[in-house]
Amino acid sequence: MRFHTLLATLLTTTALACAGLDQPESAPGPDAGAASADGGPRDDADGGPLPDGGGPLADGADATAATPPIERTFVESSAELVNPERGYYVGYDLRGAGDASGVRANGRTLAITLVRLDAYRDLPLDAALLASLQRGFAAARAAGIKVVLRFTYNSSFAADASRARILGHLAQLTPVLTANADVIAVMQAGFIGAWGEWHTSTNGLDNDADRAAILAAILAALPPTRAVQVRTPMFKAAAYPGGALTDGEAYAGTARARVGHHNDCFLASASDLGTYAAPLATWLSYVDADSRFTPVGGETCQLAAPRTGCASALAELTAKHWSYLNREYQQTVLAGWDAGGCGDEIRRRLGYRFALDRVVLPAAVAPGGELAVTVTLRNRGFAAPFNRRPVELVLSRGGQRLVAPLVGVDARRWAPGGAVTLAVRLRIPATAAAGSYRLALRLPDEAATLAGDPRYAIRLANDGVWDAATGDNALTDALVVDPGAPGPRDLTATTFAELP
Repeated sequence: MRFHTLLATLLTTTALACAGLDQPESAPGPDAGAASADGGPRDDADGGPLPDGGGPLADGADATAATPPIERTFVESSAELVNPERGYYVGYDLRGAGDASGVRANGRTLAITLVRLDAYRDLPLDAALLASLQRGFAAARAAGIKVVLRFTYNSSFAADASRARILGHLAQLTPVLTANADVIAVMQAGFIGAWGEWHTSTNGLDNDADRAAILAAILAALPPTRAVQVRTPMFKAAAYPGGALTDGEAYAGTARARVGHHNDCFLASASDLGTYAAPLATWLSYVDADSRFTPVGGETCQLAAPRTGCASALAELTAKHWSYLNREYQQTVLAGWDAGGCGDEIRRRLGYRFALDRVVLPAAVAPGGELAVTVTLRNRGFAAPFNRRPVELVLSRGGQRLVAPLVGVDARRWAPGGAVTLAVRLRIPATAAAGSYRLALRLPDEAATLAGDPRYAIRLANDGVWDAATGDNALTDALVVDPGAPGPRDLTATTFAELP
């Protein structure tokens, strides 16, 4: 498709991983507790006391004593990670007999599917086509992948369909899209013109009014949790003017906030073969800013040295927050990145890449007690996740597994390049048995259909922390629950939960 044509170091040894509390204690760093769970300043950053949660203290408990904290530090892994909704993608025939499992087996979590509607240019969609789409989405779900979805009436400069026909097809597709949005990573606008890239329409749809009407219908056909990408920033600006998204507008669910960008001639010329209109600086800057909060992906289409070389590729991928790229096209450009020494870095950094720096937590906590945890991590990728997902702390031991969602924490706000600090307090159930527990960070998929599937959870870029069976990232395997631990406690607490 062309336009025109992190070893969680074992700084702590294996003994620490199994019995980390035997290691010397160290004081938390200067930023411990200085930020809220979403990275903003905390009201208690001056060291003032926090509320004890309101429950009664246990007999004899010392409400003023503090359990000395321990600190565990981590080192980022150099491995390329198989993580959801990011990386290189390959093709997948949603309607045919394509092997979705092969996508995952080859280390990919994304596949592009161009659904051809050539036979329906002048007809409504039939039950057979809609059923084939449902089977294709089911196969993708079973395989643990998601799709980048586009509908098109051709594979070149052939005919498309009329505005009325496209709107009718979108109305028919709405139930299928709604039912399968969990495995749609993002949808490309499609439908109009050659390759569905919004140019060279045989039905005269190359105008702002028709494009805006069809884009609005696509957004309406998808659940509000999903975004749509358009082929040039000028298309978004024409339909939804107002400049690039601001922090306050991001993720608000408005049409503007749900439109991102796909560039299918990345680096092919100074303008990426018309992706950016003149003045180029205006539209390049627009995408730099807008892509902080919207999905960006696409493909290369031709060699154009030196613009397709490593220096400009890394600069553009960083500035425009790229999440995914086509692995199958254009091979000469991709091979050039390997030859130039940046191929591995691009594979690692496409999309988000979260790496733990350190964890500070008490050596022991009492049943019913308060667990204060500070987690510091960094996003080493080009982008942040573009779809919302929960952030959870998980307390487990043997067959017991307790999950505490972190309310108000949004991983989409974990911007690349900076540190993220989660400083939270949690209530340990008063019924928790004494012993050593694992405390883990988990970022599952938001969809109920995928939330329990570890293939759709985010793996942190540190060796030795990932549990592929649960989707947990272990912060420590040696958190001690001890009835003799000091500190306030609530004898009525029955759940593991974040405290306000």
